[in-house]
Amino acid sequence: MRHELEQAINELGKIIVGKQAALTKLLIAVLADGHVLLDDVPGVGKTTLATAIAKVLGLRPRRIQFTPDVLPSDIVGFSVYSKETGGLTYMPGIVCDANILLADEINRTSSKTQSALLEAMEERQVTVDGTSHPLQQPFIVIATQNNVGTTGTQLLPFAQLDRFLMRLSIGYPDLDSQMAIIRDRHNTNPLDNARQVLSLDDVRRMQAEVQATTMKDSVIAYIARLAHQSRVDERVELGISPRGALYIARAAKALAYLQGRDFVTPADVRDVIMDVCEHRLILRPQVKAVQVIETLLQTVPIPQ
Repeated sequence: MRHELEQAINELGKIIVGKQAALTKLLIAVLADGHVLLDDVPGVGKTTLATAIAKVLGLRPRRIQFTPDVLPSDIVGFSVYSKETGGLTYMPGIVCDANILLADEINRTSSKTQSALLEAMEERQVTVDGTSHPLQQPFIVIATQNNVGTTGTQLLPFAQLDRFLMRLSIGYPDLDSQMAIIRDRHNTNPLDNARQVLSLDDVRRMQAEVQATTMKDSVIAYIARLAHQSRVDERVELGISPRGALYIARAAKALAYLQGRDFVTPADVRDVIMDVCEHRLILRPQVKAVQVIETLLQTVPIPQ
Protein backbone atom coordinates (compact mmCIF):
# COMPACT_ATOMS: atom_id res chain seq x y z
CA MET A 1 0.00 0.00 0.00
CA ARG A 2 1.25 3.49 -0.79
CA HIS A 3 2.86 5.01 2.29
CA GLU A 4 0.88 8.25 2.52
CA LEU A 5 -2.42 6.42 2.01
CA GLU A 6 -1.46 3.84 4.61
CA GLN A 7 -0.83 6.74 7.01
CA ALA A 8 -4.29 8.11 6.24
CA ILE A 9 -5.96 4.76 6.96
CA ASN A 10 -3.98 4.39 10.20
CA GLU A 11 -5.06 7.86 11.30
CA LEU A 12 -8.69 7.11 10.46
CA GLY A 13 -8.36 3.81 12.35
CA LYS A 14 -7.73 5.78 15.56
CA ILE A 15 -11.19 7.32 15.17
CA ILE A 16 -13.19 4.44 13.67
CA VAL A 17 -11.82 1.44 15.53
CA GLY A 18 -11.74 -2.05 14.03
CA LYS A 19 -13.19 -1.10 10.64
CA GLN A 20 -10.17 -1.01 8.33
CA ALA A 21 -12.10 -2.63 5.45
CA ALA A 22 -14.74 0.12 5.50
CA LEU A 23 -12.05 2.80 5.78
CA THR A 24 -10.18 1.38 2.80
CA LYS A 25 -13.34 1.29 0.68
CA LEU A 26 -14.18 4.88 1.54
CA LEU A 27 -10.65 5.93 0.59
CA ILE A 28 -11.04 4.08 -2.71
CA ALA A 29 -14.19 6.11 -3.39
CA VAL A 30 -12.37 9.39 -2.68
CA LEU A 31 -9.48 8.40 -4.98
CA ALA A 32 -12.02 7.52 -7.68
CA ASP A 33 -13.80 10.87 -7.11
CA GLY A 34 -17.03 9.03 -6.38
CA HIS A 35 -19.94 9.53 -4.00
CA VAL A 36 -20.71 7.13 -1.15
CA LEU A 37 -23.95 6.09 0.54
CA LEU A 38 -23.42 4.88 4.12
CA ASP A 39 -26.41 2.68 4.83
CA ASP A 40 -26.45 1.30 8.36
CA VAL A 41 -28.12 1.24 11.74
CA PRO A 42 -27.89 4.31 14.00
CA GLY A 43 -24.90 4.90 16.22
CA VAL A 44 -22.13 3.02 14.39
CA GLY A 45 -20.16 6.11 13.39
CA LYS A 46 -21.38 7.05 9.91
CA THR A 47 -21.28 10.80 10.57
CA THR A 48 -18.00 10.54 12.46
CA LEU A 49 -16.42 8.65 9.57
CA ALA A 50 -17.43 11.25 7.00
CA THR A 51 -16.13 14.08 9.21
CA ALA A 52 -12.89 12.24 9.96
CA ILE A 53 -11.96 11.53 6.36
CA ALA A 54 -12.37 15.20 5.44
CA LYS A 55 -10.09 16.22 8.31
CA VAL A 56 -7.40 13.60 7.63
CA LEU A 57 -7.31 14.31 3.87
CA GLY A 58 -7.30 18.09 4.25
CA LEU A 59 -10.61 18.60 2.45
CA ARG A 60 -13.22 21.27 3.16
CA PRO A 61 -16.24 19.62 4.83
CA ARG A 62 -19.82 20.82 4.90
CA ARG A 63 -22.74 19.13 6.61
CA ILE A 64 -26.48 19.31 6.15
CA GLN A 65 -28.95 17.50 8.38
CA PHE A 66 -31.81 16.46 6.15
CA THR A 67 -35.29 16.95 7.57
CA PRO A 68 -38.68 17.27 5.86
CA ASP A 69 -38.44 21.07 5.81
CA VAL A 70 -35.09 21.30 3.98
CA LEU A 71 -35.64 22.94 0.58
CA PRO A 72 -33.85 22.46 -2.75
CA SER A 73 -32.62 26.07 -2.50
CA ASP A 74 -30.77 25.14 0.70
CA ILE A 75 -28.75 22.73 -1.43
CA VAL A 76 -28.12 24.57 -4.69
CA GLY A 77 -28.66 28.20 -3.69
CA PHE A 78 -31.08 30.86 -4.91
CA SER A 79 -31.23 34.31 -6.49
CA VAL A 80 -32.32 37.48 -4.72
CA TYR A 81 -33.03 40.94 -6.08
CA SER A 82 -30.24 43.46 -5.52
CA LYS A 83 -31.14 47.13 -5.19
CA GLU A 84 -27.56 48.13 -5.99
CA THR A 85 -27.38 46.38 -9.35
CA GLY A 86 -31.06 46.24 -10.20
CA GLY A 87 -30.62 42.55 -11.03
CA LEU A 88 -30.50 39.16 -9.38
CA THR A 89 -27.62 38.13 -7.14
CA TYR A 90 -26.82 34.46 -6.65
CA MET A 91 -26.64 33.25 -3.05
CA PRO A 92 -24.68 29.98 -3.00
CA GLY A 93 -26.10 26.85 -1.43
CA ILE A 94 -24.27 24.50 0.88
CA VAL A 95 -22.80 22.42 -1.97
CA CYS A 96 -20.91 25.36 -3.47
CA ASP A 97 -17.90 25.54 -1.15
CA ALA A 98 -17.56 21.91 -0.09
CA ASN A 99 -15.04 19.25 -1.06
CA ILE A 100 -16.92 16.69 1.02
CA LEU A 101 -20.63 17.20 1.66
CA LEU A 102 -22.02 15.12 4.51
CA ALA A 103 -25.68 14.62 3.64
CA ASP A 104 -26.90 13.26 6.96
CA GLU A 105 -30.02 11.06 6.92
CA ILE A 106 -30.72 11.81 3.30
CA ASN A 107 -33.85 9.65 3.35
CA ARG A 108 -35.59 11.99 5.83
CA THR A 109 -36.16 14.81 3.36
CA SER A 110 -38.52 15.17 0.42
CA SER A 111 -37.91 13.60 -2.97
CA LYS A 112 -37.71 17.09 -4.48
CA THR A 113 -34.87 18.04 -2.15
CA GLN A 114 -33.09 14.73 -2.71
CA SER A 115 -33.30 15.35 -6.45
CA ALA A 116 -31.66 18.77 -6.02
CA LEU A 117 -28.40 16.89 -5.50
CA LEU A 118 -28.59 15.07 -8.84
CA GLU A 119 -26.91 17.69 -11.03
CA ALA A 120 -24.33 18.47 -8.36
CA MET A 121 -23.41 14.79 -7.99
CA GLU A 122 -23.15 14.05 -11.70
CA GLU A 123 -22.02 17.32 -13.32
CA ARG A 124 -20.18 18.92 -10.38
CA GLN A 125 -22.18 22.09 -10.95
CA VAL A 126 -25.55 23.60 -10.06
CA THR A 127 -27.85 25.60 -12.28
CA VAL A 128 -30.02 28.37 -10.82
CA ASP A 129 -32.14 30.67 -12.99
CA GLY A 130 -30.41 29.38 -16.12
CA THR A 131 -26.88 30.08 -14.89
CA SER A 132 -24.47 27.25 -14.07
CA HIS A 133 -22.13 27.50 -11.11
CA PRO A 134 -19.17 25.09 -10.90
CA LEU A 135 -18.46 23.32 -7.62
CA GLN A 136 -15.17 22.75 -5.85
CA GLN A 137 -12.86 20.02 -7.11
CA PRO A 138 -13.09 17.45 -5.81
CA PHE A 139 -16.74 17.42 -4.77
CA ILE A 140 -17.81 14.23 -3.03
CA VAL A 141 -21.14 13.49 -1.37
CA ILE A 142 -21.07 11.14 1.60
CA ALA A 143 -24.72 10.50 2.38
CA THR A 144 -26.01 8.54 5.35
CA GLN A 145 -29.29 6.79 5.89
CA ASN A 146 -30.61 4.52 8.63
CA ASN A 147 -32.31 1.30 7.65
CA VAL A 148 -34.40 1.21 10.84
CA GLY A 149 -37.04 3.65 12.02
CA THR A 150 -38.01 4.43 8.45
CA THR A 151 -41.48 5.82 9.19
CA GLY A 152 -41.86 9.11 7.32
CA THR A 153 -38.73 8.64 5.23
CA GLN A 154 -38.43 8.92 1.43
CA LEU A 155 -36.67 6.21 -0.54
CA LEU A 156 -33.94 7.55 -2.79
CA PRO A 157 -34.95 7.51 -6.48
CA PHE A 158 -33.14 4.84 -8.45
CA ALA A 159 -31.58 7.52 -10.66
CA GLN A 160 -29.94 9.02 -7.59
CA LEU A 161 -28.86 5.67 -6.15
CA ASP A 162 -27.10 5.00 -9.46
CA ARG A 163 -24.98 8.11 -8.94
CA PHE A 164 -23.34 6.73 -5.81
CA LEU A 165 -20.11 4.95 -6.60
CA MET A 166 -20.51 2.68 -3.56
CA ARG A 167 -23.00 1.80 -0.90
CA LEU A 168 -21.20 0.79 2.29
CA SER A 169 -22.09 -0.44 5.76
CA ILE A 170 -19.88 -0.04 8.81
CA GLY A 171 -21.56 -2.54 11.10
CA TYR A 172 -21.20 -3.07 14.83
CA PRO A 173 -17.67 -3.31 16.29
CA ASP A 174 -16.39 -6.59 17.69
CA LEU A 175 -15.93 -7.01 21.44
CA ASP A 176 -12.33 -5.80 21.63
CA SER A 177 -13.05 -2.80 19.40
CA GLN A 178 -16.10 -1.89 21.50
CA MET A 179 -13.97 -1.97 24.64
CA ALA A 180 -11.37 0.26 22.97
CA ILE A 181 -14.06 2.73 21.89
CA ILE A 182 -15.43 3.02 25.44
CA ARG A 183 -11.93 3.32 26.92
CA ASP A 184 -10.69 5.94 24.44
CA ARG A 185 -13.73 8.18 24.82
CA HIS A 186 -13.74 8.53 28.61
CA ASN A 187 -12.23 12.00 28.57
CA THR A 188 -11.53 12.94 24.94
CA ASN A 189 -12.96 12.67 21.47
CA PRO A 190 -10.36 11.12 19.11
CA LEU A 191 -11.78 13.20 16.27
CA ASP A 192 -10.48 16.34 18.01
CA ASN A 193 -6.94 14.97 17.84
CA ALA A 194 -7.09 13.66 14.28
CA ARG A 195 -3.98 14.56 12.30
CA GLN A 196 -4.11 15.85 8.74
CA VAL A 197 -2.06 13.51 6.58
CA LEU A 198 -2.77 14.78 3.05
CA SER A 199 -3.64 18.13 1.50
CA LEU A 200 -6.19 19.17 -1.10
CA ASP A 201 -3.45 19.31 -3.73
CA ASP A 202 -2.31 15.79 -2.75
CA VAL A 203 -5.83 14.44 -3.23
CA ARG A 204 -6.19 16.14 -6.62
CA ARG A 205 -2.83 14.75 -7.74
CA MET A 206 -3.72 11.23 -6.62
CA GLN A 207 -7.10 11.38 -8.37
CA ALA A 208 -5.33 12.35 -11.61
CA GLU A 209 -2.87 9.45 -11.16
CA VAL A 210 -5.77 7.06 -10.55
CA GLN A 211 -7.41 8.23 -13.77
CA ALA A 212 -4.15 7.53 -15.63
CA THR A 213 -3.88 3.97 -14.29
CA THR A 214 -3.60 1.44 -17.13
CA MET A 215 -6.53 -0.83 -17.90
CA LYS A 216 -5.98 -3.38 -20.67
CA ASP A 217 -8.67 -4.31 -23.17
CA SER A 218 -9.00 -7.76 -21.59
CA VAL A 219 -10.01 -6.18 -18.26
CA ILE A 220 -12.34 -3.71 -20.01
CA ALA A 221 -13.97 -6.66 -21.81
CA TYR A 222 -14.33 -8.47 -18.47
CA ILE A 223 -16.23 -5.53 -16.96
CA ALA A 224 -18.42 -5.25 -20.06
CA ARG A 225 -19.28 -8.97 -19.93
CA LEU A 226 -20.18 -8.76 -16.24
CA ALA A 227 -22.49 -5.82 -16.94
CA HIS A 228 -24.05 -7.51 -19.97
CA GLN A 229 -24.64 -10.77 -18.11
CA SER A 230 -26.43 -8.90 -15.31
CA ARG A 231 -28.85 -7.46 -17.87
CA VAL A 232 -29.82 -10.85 -19.33
CA ASP A 233 -30.14 -12.67 -15.99
CA GLU A 234 -33.81 -13.67 -15.66
CA ARG A 235 -33.75 -12.83 -11.93
CA VAL A 236 -32.91 -9.20 -12.71
CA GLU A 237 -35.37 -6.59 -13.96
CA LEU A 238 -32.73 -3.87 -14.38
CA GLY A 239 -29.07 -4.81 -14.53
CA ILE A 240 -25.80 -2.91 -14.19
CA SER A 241 -26.13 0.38 -16.05
CA PRO A 242 -23.45 1.82 -18.35
CA ARG A 243 -22.67 4.26 -15.54
CA GLY A 244 -22.33 1.31 -13.19
CA ALA A 245 -19.82 -0.36 -15.53
CA LEU A 246 -17.81 2.88 -15.67
CA TYR A 247 -17.87 3.05 -11.88
CA ILE A 248 -16.54 -0.51 -11.62
CA ALA A 249 -13.61 0.57 -13.78
CA ARG A 250 -12.99 3.71 -11.71
CA ALA A 251 -13.10 1.83 -8.41
CA ALA A 252 -10.83 -0.92 -9.75
CA LYS A 253 -8.30 1.73 -10.85
CA ALA A 254 -8.42 3.31 -7.39
CA LEU A 255 -7.88 -0.06 -5.70
CA ALA A 256 -4.90 -0.81 -7.95
CA TYR A 257 -3.44 2.62 -7.18
CA LEU A 258 -3.99 2.16 -3.45
CA GLN A 259 -2.05 -1.10 -3.64
CA GLY A 260 0.85 0.60 -5.39
CA ARG A 261 0.22 -0.59 -8.95
CA ASP A 262 -0.23 1.43 -12.14
CA PHE A 263 -2.33 -1.25 -13.85
CA VAL A 264 -5.64 -2.97 -13.13
CA THR A 265 -6.09 -6.73 -12.80
CA PRO A 266 -9.28 -8.82 -12.97
CA ALA A 267 -8.87 -9.38 -9.21
CA ASP A 268 -9.33 -5.64 -8.66
CA VAL A 269 -12.61 -5.78 -10.56
CA ARG A 270 -13.81 -8.74 -8.51
CA ASP A 271 -12.86 -7.02 -5.25
CA VAL A 272 -14.90 -3.86 -5.92
CA ILE A 273 -17.92 -5.10 -7.88
CA MET A 274 -20.05 -6.02 -4.85
CA ASP A 275 -19.82 -2.59 -3.20
CA VAL A 276 -20.19 -0.77 -6.53
CA CYS A 277 -23.11 -2.74 -7.94
CA GLU A 278 -25.21 -4.22 -5.12
CA HIS A 279 -27.42 -1.12 -4.94
CA ARG A 280 -27.76 -0.78 -8.73
CA LEU A 281 -29.72 -3.94 -9.45
CA ILE A 282 -33.52 -3.97 -9.55
CA LEU A 283 -34.49 -7.56 -8.81
CA ARG A 284 -37.47 -9.82 -8.99
CA PRO A 285 -39.16 -10.69 -5.67
CA GLN A 286 -37.19 -12.77 -3.16
CA VAL A 287 -33.92 -12.39 -5.06
CA LYS A 288 -30.87 -10.88 -3.38
CA ALA A 289 -28.30 -8.78 -5.19
CA VAL A 290 -25.46 -10.64 -3.48
CA GLN A 291 -26.64 -13.89 -5.05
CA VAL A 292 -26.80 -12.38 -8.53
CA ILE A 293 -23.34 -10.82 -8.32
CA GLU A 294 -21.81 -14.01 -6.96
CA THR A 295 -23.33 -15.86 -9.92
CA LEU A 296 -21.82 -13.31 -12.31
CA LEU A 297 -18.39 -13.82 -10.80
CA GLN A 298 -18.73 -17.59 -11.08
CA THR A 299 -20.03 -17.72 -14.66
CA VAL A 300 -18.21 -14.93 -16.54
CA PRO A 301 -14.75 -16.22 -17.55
CA ILE A 302 -11.81 -14.46 -15.89
CA PRO A 303 -9.27 -13.16 -18.44
CA GLN A 304 -5.72 -14.40 -18.12
